[in-house]
Amino acid sequence: MRIPESPPPLDKLIARLKDPSRMKLVFEAQADLRCLSRYFHWDELKHRSPPKGCTHEDWWLALKFQRMGNQRRVPLRDKADECFAFGMPEVVVELLHQIDRNGGTLIEIPEPVTNPEERDRYLVRSLMEEAITSSQLEGAATTREVAKKMLAEGRKPRDRSERMIVNNYLTMQRIMEWKDSPLTPELVFQVHREISGGTLDIADGVGRLRLANENINVSDMEGNVFHTPPPAGELAKRLELMCDFANAKSPDYFIHPVVRGIILHFWLAYDHPFVDGNGRTARALFYWLMLHSGYWLFEFISISQILRKAPVQYGTAFLHTETDDNDLTYFIIHQAEVIKKALIELHDYVARKSKETRATMAVLQGHPDLNHRQQAVLAHAIRHPGFSYNIAGHMARHGIAYDTARLDLLGLAERGLLEQRKAGKALAFTVPVDLEQRLRIKGVRVGG
Repeated sequence: MRIPESPPPLDKLIARLKDPSRMKLVFEAQADLRCLSRYFHWDELKHRSPPKGCTHEDWWLALKFQRMGNQRRVPLRDKADECFAFGMPEVVVELLHQIDRNGGTLIEIPEPVTNPEERDRYLVRSLMEEAITSSQLEGAATTREVAKKMLAEGRKPRDRSERMIVNNYLTMQRIMEWKDSPLTPELVFQVHREISGGTLDIADGVGRLRLANENINVSDMEGNVFHTPPPAGELAKRLELMCDFANAKSPDYFIHPVVRGIILHFWLAYDHPFVDGNGRTARALFYWLMLHSGYWLFEFISISQILRKAPVQYGTAFLHTETDDNDLTYFIIHQAEVIKKALIELHDYVARKSKETRATMAVLQGHPDLNHRQQAVLAHAIRHPGFSYNIAGHMARHGIAYDTARLDLLGLAERGLLEQRKAGKALAFTVPVDLEQRLRIKGVRVGG
């Protein structure tokens, strides 16, 4: 990733307007339709052909005039005490509409997510995805497959990377418990403790603000510094202002909840109040605000899964904001697009699983005495011969008590649909090679 080129100083561009003909060209350039569908940064704009008769500087000035007239300030300030602000161009309005339609109401929400017997399965999946990919964004070095197996089996983490993932997984569960509480500095510290315990190089840095002698910045492996956060002495006051913003006590005008959540994400990341774990904490607070605002479907999506696919774009969205007069619109657009993709991913996933579920029901219709969790085990087992299940893993997948998980698996073993054996002190339940024959499938296959 590289630092984008900062735009030309605005005062120097305005000085060029002493020429009346130049002023006319600048105001005519505002009508260029290319800038309605894209929110160009100077670093992008300079590579495109400007409107006829204009220089790139003229075109940029035209855009700045257009944007500045529609921007609204927020309480977040930079290190020079200048305000951050955001606009609501058409692209943002459209994205917010799509998020509201697919993530904020019951309209078009797939039935399995609203079905109490199915929702736990989707919830656990989303928690795992967010925990794994959010940790990978911050450097956790483990594969998705190994991490999912660890979470599914309830195995203890073996190294720092696995501890990061387990912490994230448990923290996301706690966020759902805290969603009805206001955000306070104490709650922010609690989130950081949950998410960072046992993962920091500075062990006593958990759940406290960084100190003046702890020089923290955002840089790459080569030492290139992308962001230097505000001084440690300002952090306590800034944290209070951030919580007031999160609780909608400021500013004195309406901000769409999704936009407020995105700005909260940016704010924590910009202030970087902790010695480490800031990115994971920022994304956790975003989830808190969305759930706090009634967007309950956000329990089931993973924004980090999308961010992990294009981490450079994530970082560039921060840098575009910082290098263009604290314009948060860049970050808002990027994050709103990420949310939109995460919602589409959820709907597509549910559609696929619904199709598989219908096929599974056809397979299992001869076994009406099985509960939905046992049916889910068998649906997975048919596609994974030889797979071994344990009680801890079944508990984790379905969010149930030990005794319930034990009875589920023992019940399948008693029916001869799983083979029970000892694995150390624990019980293991293995898929028999002739499971299809035992179920008397008669040609019907799951997922077919």
